[in-house]
This record gives sequence, structure tokens and C-alpha cells, in this order.
Amino acid sequence: MSVVNKFLNYLGLQDEEAAAEPEKMGVEDEPEVETSAFESRKPSGKSNVVSIHSQKSTRVVLVEPRTYDEAQEIADHLKSRRSVIVNLQRIRREQALRVVDFLSGTVYALGGHISKVGPNIFLCTPDSVEISGTISEMMAEETEYHRMR
Repeated sequence: MSVVNKFLNYLGLQDEEAAAEPEKMGVEDEPEVETSAFESRKPSGKSNVVSIHSQKSTRVVLVEPRTYDEAQEIADHLKSRRSVIVNLQRIRREQALRVVDFLSGTVYALGGHISKVGPNIFLCTPDSVEISGTISEMMAEETEYHRMR
């Protein structure tokens, strides 16, 4: 593997297979050794440098559906591995419940997560996104506010 190919591979700009193909033509008797993507990008020596260009940019979509029919559009974003924040404040309550039910099923089927982040606001994420923490203070305040009314 040439120095340029090694460098491009390290930065994640070239596949290992594409870089290795020209070399395989001339050498038939060397056994192939499988390495993980992490090992192939790991620099020699004791440096802990990790390429920041190895991941695609992450996109979060904000949606305010006004009808139940827009739930499929939200599901399409999730299928494309995008996180979606859904604001259900501008939709009737019955339809909002149907949207949440539909999205819950979609998220379950994709192995993702759905979390309530505010009154009528939900965060739907695919399986590649990890959610940590809770917003219990706001939820407790909302419950207390409704009890006082």
C-alpha cells in the first residue's frame, strides 16, 4: 500500500478494499488478515489520535405536523437515520395521539427511541443515536402546574 493510500485510508477518505485492490493483482500468495476499521485507522505508536472525518454529519429534523398524514414523512426521516423533534402543539389531541402511536411503532421497528422532551414535544431517534438523561424537573413542574389549576 502506498503512503498516499495509507494516508487516505487513515483519514477515512478511501475504502480499505479500494486501496488494497492494486496490490492484490501482483501478490497472490499472501494470506488476507481481517482488521476492524478502528485497527486500520489506528496510527502506529502510542498516539491516541482519532480521525474526526470518519463519521457522516448528523442531521436533526424539526417537524410541526398539522395532520396525521404527515406522520409518514416523519417516519421516512427516521428510516433515513435522522433524528426528529416533533412538536404536536398545532394538531388536535386525537390526531396527536395517533401520530405518537404511529411514531412509537416506527421507532420500535427501527430499534430507535422516542422520548418526551416537553409538553406535546417528542424526540424520535434511530438506533444509531443514544439518548441519555431525563427532563424530569420540567415534567414534575408541569404535573404540579396542572394540579394547581
